[in-house]
Amino acid sequence: MPDYKNAENLAGVERQLAGYPPLVFAGEARKLKEELAQVAKGQGFLLQGGDCAEAFADFNADKIRDTLRVLLQMAVVLTFGGGMPVVKVGRMAGQFAKPRSAPMERIGEVELPSYRGDIVNGLDFVAEDREPDPARQLQAYSQAAATLNLLRAFTQGGYAALTRVHEWTLGFLDKSPAGERYQDFADAISQALDFMRACGVTDLSTPEITRTTLYTSHEALLLGFEEAMTRIDSTSGRWYDTSAHLVWIGDRTRQLDGAHVEYCRGIANPLGVKAGPTMPVDDLLRLCDVLNPANEPGRLTVIARMGHELVERHLPPLVRALEREGRIVVWTCDPMHGNTVKSSSGYKTRPFERILAEVRSFFAIHRGLGTHAGGIHLEMTGQDVTECTGGAQAITEAALKDRYHTYCDPRLNAQQSLELAFLMAEALKEERQGLRAAS
Repeated sequence: MPDYKNAENLAGVERQLAGYPPLVFAGEARKLKEELAQVAKGQGFLLQGGDCAEAFADFNADKIRDTLRVLLQMAVVLTFGGGMPVVKVGRMAGQFAKPRSAPMERIGEVELPSYRGDIVNGLDFVAEDREPDPARQLQAYSQAAATLNLLRAFTQGGYAALTRVHEWTLGFLDKSPAGERYQDFADAISQALDFMRACGVTDLSTPEITRTTLYTSHEALLLGFEEAMTRIDSTSGRWYDTSAHLVWIGDRTRQLDGAHVEYCRGIANPLGVKAGPTMPVDDLLRLCDVLNPANEPGRLTVIARMGHELVERHLPPLVRALEREGRIVVWTCDPMHGNTVKSSSGYKTRPFERILAEVRSFFAIHRGLGTHAGGIHLEMTGQDVTECTGGAQAITEAALKDRYHTYCDPRLNAQQSLELAFLMAEALKEERQGLRAAS
């Protein structure tokens, strides 16, 4: 947790936030839990993605729209190619805080507090920026509210209509291999819609054709902010964190006796918990006991972030243990955080082939164990960045400097995200065909 110098200012900001309107509603969080319950049963797939850390200076409507477009494209590929509903959850409208491995950062002879995300302090390596400032939480709330407003307008106002599936293609995707393959999908969807329309199925009878739902999520890291946004739901009498529909506990903050677990067990939102290669089986079972004592379907998502070299060793024991004990969870793969390396040019990056390797292993493990590979958790953007090497664009280490814009961790760009979606669609299709053969 940040070390704020003025406790009185911090308390004042938290009191102010506690009086602000909720960003999301309890009923929306309950609906997400219902949809995740279907994913846990093998009847859906969770697509969760967005920025590693949202930034105040990088806030604009085009960026929000472009990230949404890629999520919509990925969802279409997964739904049409994989043959199952996709639950769309953005790392958006609240992903402002970042955990750090060390509280301080040193450059030369200067040592300053580490950058913890714009909700805490600034990125520039100067003392006044790196000092934690409680007032930043008010700006984070304002930006989250504006982002949510725009996302709701896009998803409910016609932009997300399947009839516009061709219009979601970003300019720099037009001539890419992933873009061409997506256009083939879009053509097939348009033909299917023409057929449905001829059969009398229109947007009037099936509103899902013209709108969709995008839920929001972030890591529940800055507990003072999360507590200030926690409200009692008048219909159920239960506590909800109204800063997002789903919040997750990171691999650094999942201690059973820690404050983050204690906070999350008291709210009724759907929860995620990151499981890295150091996660003991007994700890995961006990986290299930604490965070989901009633074993409610859709309540808990386990986000595996092992790394491509460790996933085959460390994931199967966790899956087997929860299956043996009858714990109902959604299993998702975070192939980003375990595959971060430092390039020879000095940039932090994530090789695309390692990301693909971990995703392939994740699906293969679940297929082998007869369990459902339920989702993907990505740090990605709709911008044409060069932050992760490889992919069809063949981004080299030397090219990282061309468009390396991240405030924290490297993100997949639109082409790389679509490539990954096609891979997952094929894996889901194979899973479905295997279930049919078995029955």
